Amino acid sequence: MGDYYSSDEERYYCDDDDDQDASDGLPDLETEVSLPSTKSPSSEVITKESLLIAQRGDLRRIMDVLSLKEHHARTLLIHYRWDVDKVIAVFVEKGKDKLYAAAGVTVLEHDNLSSELSSTVMCLICMEEVSASDVTTMDCGHHFCNTCWTEHFIVKINEGLSRRIRCMAHQCYAICDEAKIRSLVSARDPNLSEKFDRFLLESYIEDNKQVKWCPSVPHCGNAIRMKYDELCEVECTCGLQFCFSCLSEAHSPCSCLMWELWTKKCHDESETVNWMTVHTKPCPKCHKLVEKSGGCNLVCCICGQAFCWLCGGPTGREHTWTSISGHSCGQYKEDQEKKTERAKRDLLRYIHFHNSFKAHTDSFQREAELKETIQEKISILEDNQSTFKDFSWVTNGLCRLFRSRRVLSYSYPFAYYMFGDDLFKHEMTKKEKEIKQNLFEEQQQQLHANVEKLSLFIGEPFDKYPENKVEELRMKVINLSVMIDGICRKLYECIENDLLGSIQHAHHSIAPYMSMGVEKASELSICRENEA
Repeated sequence: MGDYYSSDEERYYCDDDDDQDASDGLPDLETEVSLPSTKSPSSEVITKESLLIAQRGDLRRIMDVLSLKEHHARTLLIHYRWDVDKVIAVFVEKGKDKLYAAAGVTVLEHDNLSSELSSTVMCLICMEEVSASDVTTMDCGHHFCNTCWTEHFIVKINEGLSRRIRCMAHQCYAICDEAKIRSLVSARDPNLSEKFDRFLLESYIEDNKQVKWCPSVPHCGNAIRMKYDELCEVECTCGLQFCFSCLSEAHSPCSCLMWELWTKKCHDESETVNWMTVHTKPCPKCHKLVEKSGGCNLVCCICGQAFCWLCGGPTGREHTWTSISGHSCGQYKEDQEKKTERAKRDLLRYIHFHNSFKAHTDSFQREAELKETIQEKISILEDNQSTFKDFSWVTNGLCRLFRSRRVLSYSYPFAYYMFGDDLFKHEMTKKEKEIKQNLFEEQQQQLHANVEKLSLFIGEPFDKYPENKVEELRMKVINLSVMIDGICRKLYECIENDLLGSIQHAHHSIAPYMSMGVEKASELSICRENEA
């Protein structure tokens, strides 16, 4: 249970949940303390128990608006990815006929056709005469024997296509009635019928762009439903903070593509591999990598094998100014030196940004340990009956430190791609890139300096200070916290408007800055859904 602290300057929320370890080998920034928002939550947690309630809520809306049965409403919503507003918009713009035709919904029912059939009916699938009682007719009017229908349904369910099983008739795109599917399949295989029901239930998450499974490992069983913007960061009730768009860890101010490229680069050490590919050659005998240290193109491996640096072919040891014994490979490639220098420059650039990113994530991990230390200091002062009764300034400052350190950490992968040649090489001239990079780095350095200063203030032994010095430290922390919040906000505005906003040929968006921290998703109210 978190504790809510208030002060005249700021309001923060501090969560006492245990820190989580990173699951992918990268530094984990998910221990950030979450802070409440003044507006209503835009995200909801759907548990295993509330999944059916959430699905029925959307089904009920479509059933009421269009006067449909449940299986018809489900077919419409699955086709339109459970976007209720989209279904209603298509209905208003194009009418019922086009809405139903696109989704494969046939509302006219032909169940009375069975009574009009003779005592025996020819099944056009197996070409056998069967009793009329053993024939099932779908809403589209096509009828086949129950055996053929059942085999058709079993194949589709096992293929994972149970959400939209079409009629067997040639060029008929009508979706079969799920109740009839369930009845026929359960008579043959009850377990498969349960699987069919589970697929229909999980389609609310699998086919719904506004609902996604929490990516926690091991899986907590929860899903998150966003009410508004999909481009955001959210915290599940299990404690995991993640990007709703790409389901990776919360990575703002990096775009999803930037973070994907960065994690791959860190995991594969691609810059190191790239440099080694250009700067070294494998020995043709033992295949160990050899780096040329001199100017001569005849090199020798530690295994004793001599080979030509230009083409990598084995040679003899004797050579003159113009030839090498037992070898000839043509002219020297003049671009080799340029490739080597470029590889070195790219590697050094990557190392700079990676080291900065790693340094701040390490600092975050160490600062996360301050929570317990801060509580101990507060307890000491309370036991000593200090005249200070409100210590929210230090817990608030700690929350701000966590949030701003996290922003600062992810600003380095952003800068690596924003001002590199991987993504935006042709989007800016050299002069424009220089101006924008200076603008960004100025704000980044300002944030860096103030975050380090706040970290220093928070770590001071204020429990041993006299009261006048505690008051002085209190004002420093409060003022610095407000200043850092403003710097973070301006940094995001710079990224969104001046940097990414000017990109013409690529679309990169970032999750908005949340001054009060990543939003905690609220649990779906089952009672409220039942009343709806």
